[in-house]
This record gives sequence, structure tokens and C-alpha cells, in this order.
Amino acid sequence: MNRRIIAPFLFASLVLLAGCLSAPLQTTGGEAGTDATTISTTGTGEVTAEADLAVISVGVTATADSADEARGTVAEDVAAVRDALTEAGIAEDSIQSSGFRIYPEYDYGGEDRELVGYRAVHSLTVEVAPDRAGEVIDLAVGAGASEIRGVQFTLTDETRDELRSEALTKAVDSAKSDADAVASAADLSITGVHTANVGGSSSPGPYPVAFAEDARGSSAPTELSPGPVTVSATVEMVYTAE
Repeated sequence: MNRRIIAPFLFASLVLLAGCLSAPLQTTGGEAGTDATTISTTGTGEVTAEADLAVISVGVTATADSADEARGTVAEDVAAVRDALTEAGIAEDSIQSSGFRIYPEYDYGGEDRELVGYRAVHSLTVEVAPDRAGEVIDLAVGAGASEIRGVQFTLTDETRDELRSEALTKAVDSAKSDADAVASAADLSITGVHTANVGGSSSPGPYPVAFAEDARGSSAPTELSPGPVTVSATVEMVYTAE
């Protein structure tokens, strides 16, 4: 009888304490009809590292009177760009086509539109170590690239997986620390993990570096300074307590 009278009062007190500490404390139906007290927390972990991969987007364009002529000119320029990069020691499988199109161009200055030619565009993606990004830009532009559409400093898949594991560990530690604080304030002890949900991990998108000038006539090399990349992870934990 005493247990039936005290339990509701104790439960109300625990909920009040949990609310103050921003970690919900609940009672849920357990095995054999008993009640289990749980504490829900959310933890976030972050790990920062230097970028170990640069992704350069290169555009090669050409205009001509016919679609086939524009295609042929672009093909020659792309071959020259590829040759320049591979001769510099960049692996062929690190140079990939990311887009290709040919479309007509019109002059809309008169009453009727007038076909003035065709434009062909071939986009390449080049992946190298961050310290070679500037070199790739100079080689590509010097060999015939029309534009550098952006540079992204990011992480290789292997490095990102390693950082994600570290971030998850930190997130779980953070969630457990909050749960321990709530349990201590409520005169309870954590007895185990009831459920655990892993949220999506994220890292700030690798930032683009714009390239506006045609560097073919300049002798100054392109220099870029990559910043660190942060990988974060979130976990939602529910702990049992008594």
C-alpha cells in the first residue's frame, strides 16, 4: 500500500527535475507489468580536420557555325587539358567527365530570332590533394579550359568515415553525461540503454573558390588556402534508470 501512495509523488518529482535539466524522464510499461523509468537525451559530437581532397570543376566551351564543328573543337581542347594534367602526374581516373551538351545560340535583336551558331560545353571534375589545386587550375586554363567553375576542399570517404566514428563517440558521451546528471539530481542511477537512434551526420559543405580571370597570360601561379572541415553527428538516447 505504501508503494502505491509514494510512487506517483516520486514520479511527479522526477519529471519536474528532468524538465529543469532539459532531459525528459518518463515511466513506461516494462516486462511483467512493472513500470520502468527512462531518461531521454540528445547528444551531438563534432570532429574537425584539415581537408585532404580538392575537387576542381573545369569547363571547356567552344562556339562554331555547326554543332559538329563546336563538338570537334571542344573534343580537341578537352584532350589537351587531359594530356596536360596526366603529364603532370595526375591519375587518369582522377579526371572524370561531369557533363556534356551542345545547344544552339540565337540573336533575339530583330523581329525574329536568328541562329548565330552552336555552343558545346564539356565539364570535367578533377580530384587531387589540396596542395595541388592551384596547379590543376593553371594547367587546365593553360591547356584550353574556358573556365574554372569552382574548387571544393573536402574529405576522402575513408577520412570522413573515421571522423564520423569519432563524432558518434563524442555524441554518445555527451548524451550519457546529460543522462547521468539528470539521474543524479533525481536520486537515480542509470542501469542501461533502452533505445538509441543515430541521426544524420553532416559537415559544412566544402566551400567553392571562384575563378574569374583568364590566367593564360599571367605568370603568377594560382594559390589557394583550404580551411578545416567539421563532421558532426547526433544521437538520441533513452536510458533506463532506477
